[in-house]
Amino acid sequence: MTLAAAPSGTLRPTAELPALAWRPVGALAGAVVLVLLALSGRYGYHRDELYFRALADQPAWGYVDQPPFTPLLARWSTDLLGDELWALRVPAALLLGALALLLALLAREVGGGRTAQLLAATGSLGATPLISGHLLLTASLDWPLWVATGWLLVRALRLGGTRWWLAAGTLAGLATYNKLLIGMLLLSLVVALVLADRRTLGTPGPWLGAATATVVGAPNLAYQLANDLPQLQMAGALTGDAARVLFLPGQLLNLGPPAALVWGAGLVALLVDPRWARLRSVGVAYLVAALLLLAVAGQFYYTTGFLLLLHAVGSVVAVEWLGSPADRVRVGRLGRLVVVNVLTSALVALPLLPAPVLRWTPVPLLSPAVGDQVGWPSYVRQAADVYDGLTPAEQRSTVLLADNYGQAGALDRYGPDLGLPPVHSGHNALHEAGGPAAGTTTAVVLLQEQDRDRRATATGPALSYAFESCERVDALDNGLGVPNEEQGTTVMLCRGPTDDWDVLWPAFRHVGLSTFCHACREVLG
Repeated sequence: MTLAAAPSGTLRPTAELPALAWRPVGALAGAVVLVLLALSGRYGYHRDELYFRALADQPAWGYVDQPPFTPLLARWSTDLLGDELWALRVPAALLLGALALLLALLAREVGGGRTAQLLAATGSLGATPLISGHLLLTASLDWPLWVATGWLLVRALRLGGTRWWLAAGTLAGLATYNKLLIGMLLLSLVVALVLADRRTLGTPGPWLGAATATVVGAPNLAYQLANDLPQLQMAGALTGDAARVLFLPGQLLNLGPPAALVWGAGLVALLVDPRWARLRSVGVAYLVAALLLLAVAGQFYYTTGFLLLLHAVGSVVAVEWLGSPADRVRVGRLGRLVVVNVLTSALVALPLLPAPVLRWTPVPLLSPAVGDQVGWPSYVRQAADVYDGLTPAEQRSTVLLADNYGQAGALDRYGPDLGLPPVHSGHNALHEAGGPAAGTTTAVVLLQEQDRDRRATATGPALSYAFESCERVDALDNGLGVPNEEQGTTVMLCRGPTDDWDVLWPAFRHVGLSTFCHACREVLG
């Protein structure tokens, strides 16, 4: 199929869609999955993975910081394959393979042939998608759901009628059980239709799709209303000057600078080329979302789903620029750009370097998620050393207190093998699990004191309120010099609770990021 200009300047099909390039795209997707599985045991858990593993033991309809599906996926994976790091990451690898196929499908939808589909699939190999393919994060499922919903929306815009709007609304509603960010896609598209395509907005399709998404996602909305809109609290905690400073550079680095040329070409084509007028609202929707996120200081990676959609469109535009496949000079240039982008993205996103070498590279700064996988067993061992130094009588009335969910998840994962007592944390959903039992008189505490004014935390102030005395006894060190969020965290020993724990525990509640990212700290100084 080619997409030609109708007299009105809108896209219309002139022939059947091209065949889906199953073999090359499937080979690419399969190879990526195999590489990710081979690397799945490298380094160690990411703090979010430790958190999801801990939440898996506390199944709930929703949590203060997220919907229920990712923790549920973590539980299914470990129940089926075992409580191992590689088992937790299998779903993420498979989902990235699915993302590659969906991007090719979207490129086909807008007229892309074999080459365009293969180029579109390489969008899944950008830095941010690769991170979510290696680690089990909420984004691991969110990006495939974004692209699948985008594919349905493109079909709805291209073909008209209501059934594709209904399908897109249904999928978007289901996506809210994993992450509420999909709502930004729908909201931005509605605004874009008002600005660029009021004729479509005057048909019943978009409204029926929006109503369907609302009905399917209604239980999530009910949970939010019943719990004082915790996602708004969480969203507020995630904003800040650092997010605004990093937003525009983050757009270029998200899929990699060379890939930015591809999705940038897609954005320009959607906005100015009359052949793409029927899909112009997709490009406008990205601009609306970007401006909204800049205004509220949202995270730069929130636009990743949009960039993937634009990359699929841009792949068709790029292949048009190539002209004849026989033009080896242009094909070679584009191929080299893709290879450079994939290799640099993999180096930044995946555990390719030996862990001891990381300290000498910029990788932990460029991708904090990499450094964040190093050191958890060592950190727990240090907490165990403090606990082991207590008398048997003290140990019987001692608990562990963690400042954030990464620490809590690591203590929960490695602590039992070292004979450590239960861990408690006031961070995000972990606060709901409750505080120490009556009779607890001593606590080994992991406390991040640095940048306290830039983080939403209550642990530090709560210690002086809850205990008669606290002393610093150690500082966490992963032994490799790899910079990450926990390096240098203070280990404290606190004694003598000032009141009953059911009175003291509310003071430990805090909602927000696990820590203030060290990359942001470097930017802001």
